[in-house]
Amino acid sequence: MNTEADHLTDLDPDDPRTPSQQIANKLRAAILTGTFKAGDKLPSQPDLATRYGVARETVKAALRTLQADRLIVTRQGSGSYVRAQTERPVGLRPHIEAAFEQAHVSIDFAGFSGETLHNTLIEVLDKVRAGRLTPESLTIRIMMCDTSGPMALPRRVSTDTAESAIHQRADRITRRAVDGIADAVHELVDLGLIKSGAVEVRVHELTPAFKLYILNGEEAFYGFYPVVEHTIRLGGESADVYDLMGKDATLFHFSASDDSDISNGPQFVKEAKSWYDSLWNTIAHGYTP
Repeated sequence: MNTEADHLTDLDPDDPRTPSQQIANKLRAAILTGTFKAGDKLPSQPDLATRYGVARETVKAALRTLQADRLIVTRQGSGSYVRAQTERPVGLRPHIEAAFEQAHVSIDFAGFSGETLHNTLIEVLDKVRAGRLTPESLTIRIMMCDTSGPMALPRRVSTDTAESAIHQRADRITRRAVDGIADAVHELVDLGLIKSGAVEVRVHELTPAFKLYILNGEEAFYGFYPVVEHTIRLGGESADVYDLMGKDATLFHFSASDDSDISNGPQFVKEAKSWYDSLWNTIAHGYTP
């Protein structure tokens, strides 16, 4: 993760733009060229002020410009990060790692299965096991499709509903992901690496059209499931199916702490949390691991 300001170019004394405008332009260029990638933490305000010999208010003005451009998001007490506006799921991990820097971590997930969450989260939990991340508690809620009931998707091409073999395949994928997350969290508790950890899973009969992650109640990542036709192995034979491709879902990032005048981040996070709790507390029901 980038944390130094040394590689940024100097201010130009002959440039008619203000120092804050120049700093904003240099940071913008570093973001757009990939020097700072999605999820990267920008140099701190004191570091930038020292680097350019300006007051912190000048740096704050530059950062406000980048917020208005929806290039960065600022987390209170943590710093400014490059926004993952249109990142694929791989862009989620730096934000989950940043969430684990807090003492109490909460993750809410809604989607078809927890496969992508599992693949992303396990790498972060490995850092907890290694002592590189040290949260005190971890609470994970997973809300997903009930693979034992009727499913409109995935299904074989030219059919209306999923057959038994597709149910079984979806169930295997789901259980492998969810059980893996629960086992990893419980192991951290048993090893004394976190004081408390809980994984709660509920299912519902809706076919998800999107996936949603809510981190610490402060950030939301939202992406639509594309429905694609592809070939899978089913009962030892090839079968053409319509499937939900979670790995291909582009995620959009919203932050409750984004104070830009043009940002809808705080409102989106609020409504996402409200939607999640409404489904969790009504038609979602218990899942047997």
